[in-house]
Amino acid sequence: MLSREEFDAIEFDAACTGDHKSAAERMSMLAATGVQSESMPRAEAFVRAGEQWLLADNPAAAVSGFQKAMEDGGPVVIDPRVPLCRALFQMGRQDEGYALIGKLKVEGRTDPRACDMIMELLVEQSDLPGALEWATAGVELILQGAGQLLPGSADGGSVQSTDSYAGLRDLLRLRYRIRNDLRLPEDEYDRMLNA
Repeated sequence: MLSREEFDAIEFDAACTGDHKSAAERMSMLAATGVQSESMPRAEAFVRAGEQWLLADNPAAAVSGFQKAMEDGGPVVIDPRVPLCRALFQMGRQDEGYALIGKLKVEGRTDPRACDMIMELLVEQSDLPGALEWATAGVELILQGAGQLLPGSADGGSVQSTDSYAGLRDLLRLRYRIRNDLRLPEDEYDRMLNA
């Protein structure tokens, strides 16, 4: 039976030893042959195996894992198409990667973590305007999810503190750096870093 604890242990060992290839092989085998459980759906197992293939510098194998996760259609922590974009870029298939990012944007951004990951990927591609757009979307999703009023909202509300929202401060910092590189003036979200 697939177990989140077992996958966590495999990832931990790979991080300690640097042997991501063995971890990817083991995870891929478990994902393909193991019985999924409530704690570890098969799709999530394929995503995690794909992530290890990326760390092992084998994006072609990673693509296979992410595609299997998509075919399975089960629950996942992160949409498999997000790390699939990274694998496509690593393989030099930029057009396919950008097309997939475009599709994710059209479908509507709903996951701050996915926004963060795409933002980082676009920074690596030197697409700072695109990265800024995804970073801003991630900030807005976190604030909306926290039930807070956005800066400049109709009733003039704003967020007083960024400490209590997971990932918000880091995303605000990255967004600020991108805006600084683009030589853009400070805005309401930038000022939240001083709150």
